[in-house]
Amino acid sequence: MGQLTSKSASDAAESNTVPGIRFTSHGDPPPPHSSPRTDPGDSGPNLQIPGTGGGDSERQELRRSSIYSTIDMVPKLDFYAGSLSPRHVRPSLETLRRPTPFDDGVWVNNSELSIPDVLETEGTEPPAGEKAPVRFGWVVGVMVRCMLNIWGVILFLRLSWITSEAGILLTCVIILLSVVITSVTALSVSAIATNGRVNSGGAYFMISRTLGPEMGGPIGVVFSFANALACALNTVGFAEVIRDLLQEFGLGMVDAENDVRIIGVITVSFLLLISLAGMEWEAKAQILFFVILLISFANYFVGTLIPPDEEKRSKGIFGYRGEIFSDNLMSKYTNGNDFFAVFAIFFPSAIGILSGVNISGDLKDPATAIPKGTLGAIFLTTLSYLGICVTIGSVVVREASGNVTDVLLGNSTDGCKGVACQLGWNFTDCMDAVGADGCQYGLAHSPKVSGFNYLITAGVFAASLSSALGFLVSAPKVFQCLCRDNIYPYIGFFAKGYGKNDEPLRAYLLCYVIAIAFILIAQLNIIAALISNFFLCSYALINFSCFHASITNSPGWRPSFHYYSKWTALVGAMISVGLMFAFSWRVAVATVCIILFLFAYVAYNKPQVNWGTSLQAGRYNIALSYSVALSRVEDHVKNFRPQCLVLTGPPNQRPALVDFVGAFTKHISLMICGDVLMVVPNIGLLWLTSTTLRLAILWTHHYPLSNNQCLDPMLFLSMKAAGLGKLKPNTLVLGFKTGWREASEESLSHTNTHTHTHTHTHTHTHTHTHTHTHTHTHTHTPPAQRSPLSWSRAPGDATGERMSSQQVRTAFQNNQGKKTIDVYWISDDGGLTLLVPYLLTRRKNWGQSKVRVFILGDEQNMEEGRQEMISLLKRFRLDFHDVIVMTDSERTFEDIVAPYRLNEEQQDGASESELKTLCPLKISDKEMEALRTKSNTKVRLNEIIRRNSEHAALVLVSLPVPQTDCPMSLYMAWLEALTSGLHCPVVLIRGNQQNVLTFYCQ
Repeated sequence: MGQLTSKSASDAAESNTVPGIRFTSHGDPPPPHSSPRTDPGDSGPNLQIPGTGGGDSERQELRRSSIYSTIDMVPKLDFYAGSLSPRHVRPSLETLRRPTPFDDGVWVNNSELSIPDVLETEGTEPPAGEKAPVRFGWVVGVMVRCMLNIWGVILFLRLSWITSEAGILLTCVIILLSVVITSVTALSVSAIATNGRVNSGGAYFMISRTLGPEMGGPIGVVFSFANALACALNTVGFAEVIRDLLQEFGLGMVDAENDVRIIGVITVSFLLLISLAGMEWEAKAQILFFVILLISFANYFVGTLIPPDEEKRSKGIFGYRGEIFSDNLMSKYTNGNDFFAVFAIFFPSAIGILSGVNISGDLKDPATAIPKGTLGAIFLTTLSYLGICVTIGSVVVREASGNVTDVLLGNSTDGCKGVACQLGWNFTDCMDAVGADGCQYGLAHSPKVSGFNYLITAGVFAASLSSALGFLVSAPKVFQCLCRDNIYPYIGFFAKGYGKNDEPLRAYLLCYVIAIAFILIAQLNIIAALISNFFLCSYALINFSCFHASITNSPGWRPSFHYYSKWTALVGAMISVGLMFAFSWRVAVATVCIILFLFAYVAYNKPQVNWGTSLQAGRYNIALSYSVALSRVEDHVKNFRPQCLVLTGPPNQRPALVDFVGAFTKHISLMICGDVLMVVPNIGLLWLTSTTLRLAILWTHHYPLSNNQCLDPMLFLSMKAAGLGKLKPNTLVLGFKTGWREASEESLSHTNTHTHTHTHTHTHTHTHTHTHTHTHTHTHTPPAQRSPLSWSRAPGDATGERMSSQQVRTAFQNNQGKKTIDVYWISDDGGLTLLVPYLLTRRKNWGQSKVRVFILGDEQNMEEGRQEMISLLKRFRLDFHDVIVMTDSERTFEDIVAPYRLNEEQQDGASESELKTLCPLKISDKEMEALRTKSNTKVRLNEIIRRNSEHAALVLVSLPVPQTDCPMSLYMAWLEALTSGLHCPVVLIRGNQQNVLTFYCQ
């Protein structure tokens, strides 16, 4: 047989071997049971994809077809790429079953059968002459942006005051508690962002696509509003610094508060112009601010090490002193403040973690950039906040006058208050005074600890302006996404985008107006306490979204980011809600009321959207009790579950078939066992009294009205009548008809119409299960010795007496250990062939089994095809890394179909057409010759499967779809040849050409 190797063609020539099956699974060696050489006598047509070759064009490459038919396409990423523009579509089952005039490897010139031309899809290059949109990586697009928004105005203007009030110890607790909330939220965001492609819209997009529009709509409004408030907060902080500088030089305009209002309005107007200039200019400005901030940090830490002069001591800066650290370690609240009041003012410094998420539409790869950038930003900024808190609390005393004459004379400290007395300074007078006569310097008054004073001022400018600019950009983009979903009325006006980056100019102006309205408050602490509740509400819903998506156990929930926990997400949501009420219960109640009002509006209007949310999956889990509500929800590929109608007859007669389906449906989807009786029974079905069976599965049975009635209408009725609402079968499972050789023509014709039934009823899949008894020989097992998991019972076999192997009966009850599950994905049917083994590996008995995917390819493009399949599997978040390309073919199967050949010698004087009329199930010479290539490929495919899967626990093979002009005896012979000689269960599986896997978020 062919050599199982991954050598190149030249290497194969040098080793005097003939290239055969090529294993290309990340450089793994061939399996130990593979044959080391190729038989010199092997010959026959090559088993490779029709229409491909070394010289094929790109259009031909995109049109590669399966060996089963020239219009049956191989698995390809384009079939799963959904976009608003036209895209590649795979042929329907009706098209596959329709006979074609030419089916020998040449494409048919028929508009209904041919595959669409290559159309423009997402990810294509822009037209010539048009610049591509700006896209950012994880450093500039996420980490730098998040760090700039976290290093906001609170860092420079309020962190020292918070340290003065709460002390070093509790300030570190505040910082770490904020980090816990933001880190847990960042983990939840990363999980949601990597469970499919995330478009623009940030937190709103993720919550709405996870929890649905009912919760996404309210949080979109609140989150957009909170970002506009955050812009106002940082603008007011910048305005305060400018006002203080002007007052130092006696250049005040009106008064303290009005100066802040005037400067704030001018500043936000300038930031608006930068935003309107586009993302390129905004990104350049952010990089400039980031560099200034780094220089400012370096200047600060240098300043803590420089010995202070008299002027700095008079302002409370003494350098590192143990006495100062001890005095500032514990809290000393003033003006009625407490822990949560101080915490509420600090928390806005942590709201910048979603800055990268808010511009997810402008990122090159959001799934990679968001986790890396957000978590990296949290780590670095946490170190900076803790470092500044500890160092400034060790260098500066709480209160100082700034008067150089307040030096203690002598060693007397009588009447002196504060730790400064131990350092030779007496600030008692200003500490006892109130109002303008009180202390104006010290830890409680934003001391400027620096090597060069103006660099600290530049840092304040950079921190406040960068954060204000970031929030001014984020708010319109989130609101634009909300407006485009048309969840609320009268806001569609703000959805329009302009330019290559789809800039929301109208939304910019709206956020500009909102920011000005709150800038006019001119009170930093009031604005900070107000926006904390809005962001905590957003964090709570993000964490709850992750938790809810996890507990629904949907197969569509497969985030590639695994470092999260549904329970930590739930705890994060609960802590966020608790802090909302701890900060200000009045504001929290107002926030909750706004959310409930917006929620009620969306729930009442029921927008016509289908995003595959976790709420849909949750409704499935509570099944029958909510079937009425579930019937109003459209199906979505993310929530696809194989709901099986299993033709078992009495389930206790076919335990292996029941166990197999139960292995991938238990606690996930529905399994209905069915039976179609050809006669009306005159005795009760005693086995139906089994409580265990009734609890484990649902049962349906139908009785034809007469003995002559055909089986197929009853099968059709079973598919239509079984289930309730969305809890109805989409997958037909039946055992292989092992006695087809001895079956009557009427019985064999039922096999053909079974296949027609699932095609015309749009049943999602049609699965045959063909299990051979385990033997120790390599010979073909006779029909009488095969597993009784048959299509129908033989006469007198009502009690299952033909069950000859206990090993077969319990094949799916035992732990499979480290055996392999081999998937031969020959034709792209929508992904069911991959989904079933994935669901099996989630079970304990199959958890250690390794899944191997076998695909077709040619020698010239073998590595390219393998890499393409690996890329597709990664996009599906399926942990299948062992991909093997098959390339060779040989010999025919004349001996299998010989009894079913139609020869003119069988009846004297009769023509072939007359014989065909008399014996419609016989195979004519013309039909045999027309389908010879297909027959040969199936025989060779069987030999490949036997060679590669000798030690497999389970083999799954794409089921060929028979065309209407294919004799059923020939089709059964194909299946017989495809599965014969195997010593493990074999599943022939076929989807209905509709996707059951997706790599998108909606």
